[in-house]
Amino acid sequence: MSVTAITNVSSCHRSGLRYVRAMARWEPNARERLQAAALELFEEHGYDRTTVADIAARAELTERTFFRHFTDKREVLFSGSEALEQLFVAEIAGAPKAMPPLDVVVAALAASSPSFETRRAHARKRQALIAAHAELRERELIKFTKLGGTITASLRERGVIPATATLVAMTGMILFQNAFERWIEDTKKRDLAHHLEDALSELRLLTSATSSAKRSKASR
Repeated sequence: MSVTAITNVSSCHRSGLRYVRAMARWEPNARERLQAAALELFEEHGYDRTTVADIAARAELTERTFFRHFTDKREVLFSGSEALEQLFVAEIAGAPKAMPPLDVVVAALAASSPSFETRRAHARKRQALIAAHAELRERELIKFTKLGGTITASLRERGVIPATATLVAMTGMILFQNAFERWIEDTKKRDLAHHLEDALSELRLLTSATSSAKRSKASR
């Protein structure tokens, strides 16, 4: 074989390697594939018995790719919270100045509704997993506490006093949890925003009834 031929073969080999490496880096929809694979395996084999290696193999990706997207297997179920935080912060900052704080928070929470609508089945399975595992419930509590802190800070930036901002933020998070539970079980498939409004309306009815009872008692 001539030197030219050998050089051409070597060049083609190097080009082929570069192509394979580029394809490996590309990995289309890697995050979504890993999330789907993880949920399947958690259901099939149980959360505790599923490893990162299992998830990567089911998704036909490498463990290295997994760790580029998630810190551990728990985080597969909680990714996306940063995007929610950014959305809520932007919505609260852009709300009309005269809007009551609780209405501001509920409107901000409702703005996330469209992002959930295509993931109702996923959300239902995810919640069942979280309910069944203490470490996942703990992680969810941490995420919700952090989210509540972000909302509190955003309200304070609007001029809401600290104690009120904390109360409103935590009330908003409770309303969100309540609405989310209704949403995943809703056979009529009404959106999350609908259930947030329902939860807020019920809260207002309860507080109104309590206030009326106190006024009636005081007038006697």
